[in-house]
Amino acid sequence: MSKSKDKDTKGGGTIALNRRARHEYHIDQRYEAGIALQGWELKALRAGRINFGESYAIVRDGELFLYGASIPPLISASTHVIAEDRRIRKLLLHRHEIDHLIGATERKGYTLVPTAMYWKGNKVKVEIGVARGKQEHDKRDTAKERDWQREKQRTMRSHNKAA
Repeated sequence: MSKSKDKDTKGGGTIALNRRARHEYHIDQRYEAGIALQGWELKALRAGRINFGESYAIVRDGELFLYGASIPPLISASTHVIAEDRRIRKLLLHRHEIDHLIGATERKGYTLVPTAMYWKGNKVKVEIGVARGKQEHDKRDTAKERDWQREKQRTMRSHNKAA
């Protein structure tokens, strides 16, 4: 008998995207980090309950932590566990990656912003972006460029239909 492919379809996929990060920041580099979660948090993530639009990461005492991510507990979560939805969660990276992030944030003034959370196998991964804040004129330029690309696509489609 051959193995079924349920394993790939059951655990894969994106849990949440931080679209606001792309609007507010120029993201220069991305790192994949594991995250230390409790059991009730995993159940809530499987149900898609997370909000990390206002979250950020900080290096403290040589370790990386995620602040501001809200994972509201399910009603059916365990009754003997007191669930704190905005607790500080530890991010798991290799030492040399953490050292690089320390250099980027302390010396160069970058910010660590979570851009995505997704399943990789049966583990939850967080994509951390090393980012610089955008000025107001940068945001306008980005919107203008996006509108121009959209208009260009419309023009090309209408031109191809006529031909």
